[in-house]
Order: sequence, then structure tokens, then C-alpha cells
Amino acid sequence: MAVQGSQRRLLGSLNSTPTAIPQLGLAANQTGARCLEVSISDGLFLSLGLVSLVENALVVATIAKNRNLHSPMYCFICCLALSDLLVSGSNVLETAVILLLEAGALVARAAVLQQLDNVIDVITCSSMLSSLCFLGAIAVDRYISIFYALRYHSIVTLPRARRAVAAIWVASVVFSTLFIAYYDHVAVLLCLVVFFLAMLVLMAVLYVHMLARACQHAQGIARLHKRQRPVHQGFGLKGAVTLTILLGIFFLCWGPFFLHLTLIVLCPEHPECGCIFKNFNLFLALIICNAIIDPLIYAFHSQELRRTLKEVLTCSW
Repeated sequence: MAVQGSQRRLLGSLNSTPTAIPQLGLAANQTGARCLEVSISDGLFLSLGLVSLVENALVVATIAKNRNLHSPMYCFICCLALSDLLVSGSNVLETAVILLLEAGALVARAAVLQQLDNVIDVITCSSMLSSLCFLGAIAVDRYISIFYALRYHSIVTLPRARRAVAAIWVASVVFSTLFIAYYDHVAVLLCLVVFFLAMLVLMAVLYVHMLARACQHAQGIARLHKRQRPVHQGFGLKGAVTLTILLGIFFLCWGPFFLHLTLIVLCPEHPECGCIFKNFNLFLALIICNAIIDPLIYAFHSQELRRTLKEVLTCSW
């Protein structure tokens, strides 16, 4: 992507110089500040990407195989897995091409590499945006299933879910294309940061509200059994831990990337900000780690999905 610097740019590998770094990146990296830079090797980057690629491909194949999983909820989970698959796949492709160029095993003209780089940038950016959108969609779906349980199947229908999925994909591709085309505009970076914060607030509000409702429900059941405090406190603690893990992983994996974008706007030439800019590959690796964790949180907790996954792995089609 345009703000990533030479380590993840195809043209940078072709020239073996930092000349392909955008102006903002140069301003950040020309400082003389002593920085803590976490190096992410190409081998580690490839390994994380391949693990995520295989894991999310299995989720998509599993949901596609079992018709019982063709519901709105699993539709969103499948699309989340597909988004994470594209995030990982695009970065695996870019890293592989860079390694082949550096080894001299691949020869290509600069114009061809520029087009390939633009395509990879659009795929990466659009899949990141769609991944965030589907995380929000899953939160909304769960919220409706709890607070409007009796009307859930009339509110969240499969045709509506499909229309929402189509709208998310189209919007993600359109906006990512605009973001890549105008990456050097401050307004574009601010839009991305605001979008991330909006998704974070949406998820936090919905999940906290769901936790509060679940605690109230547990308290009501405890009163019927005359065991109010132990049951209520235990359930509330477990729910709070689950919520903390869910939101914590989301913020830990996505937050540094959007902090990077925020600092490009606020202090592109400040030495301390320059130190953060040098760790961009680490931030991208964290997003790929999130793509590895997402199936564990949203997909593999389902007993039926795990059963179907065993059939997929044993080729029982």
C-alpha cells in the first residue's frame, strides 16, 4: 500500500533503493532519532499469511459444504473469512513477488510491476475495509438475535443478508480504489481512521449492551433458584472476560495500523512519529494475526461447523 514504505513495495524491490517510498514515508524516515524497530522477516510474513490463507479457506469451504450453515449469521462469518483470506493472500502474493525479484528469479518491467502493485493495493485495502464491516455486521446480527429474538428471523432474512453483503463488497472496492488513488490527501487518511473508530465504538456499545442483558437474564434465573450472588457474579465475570478478550484482540491487532495513519496526519516529520512509522510491517503482521484469530472466535466455536470441518479435512464430500 502507498503508506507502507519500501519493504512492501514491488517497485522498491525492482530498484533496490528507497526511491519508491512516498513523500510522507521519506519525511518520517529521514529523522535521526534512535528508534525501536521490530523487524518482521519475509519468512515470518509468508508463514503467517499462509496459515491465515489455509485457515480461512477451510472456513469458507466448510460453510459452503453444509446447507445447515447457509443462514444470515454464517453468511457474515463466511464473508469475514473471505475478507481475511484476501488480506492474507494479497500480502502473501506481494511478499512472494518481492522475494522472486530480489533473487533475480523473476524479471518484469516497471510498468507491469506498477499495475500489479496497484491491483494488490486495492485488494488489500478493500479486503481490510470489508473485514472491519463484517465484524460490525456480526455484532449487529448478534445484537438483534438477543434483543429482538422473537422477530429475528423476520428482521434478518437471508435475502437481506445477501444484499448487505453485496453492499459491503461494492462499497469496500469503490472506497479502497479512491483511497489508493488519493492516498496522499489528509482527508483520505482521516476517513480511514474515523471508520475504524466508528467500528470500534459500534462493537463496544453493542457487546457491552449484550453483556448487560445477559447478566440481567442470569440474575433473574438465579433469583428463581435462590442463588443470586454466586451465579450472577460468576456469569458477569465470565462475560466480562470474554468481552475484554474480543474487543482487546480487535484493538490490539487493528489499532497500531490506524495509529500509524493518524500520526502521518498529525506529525509526519516528527522524530518520535518517525520511529513508529518504521514498524509498519509489524502493524501489517498484526492484522494478519487477527485474520488467524477471527475463525477461532467467530467460526470454530460452532459444533456443527467443527463437525463439517472434519468432513472437509477427510474429503468426505
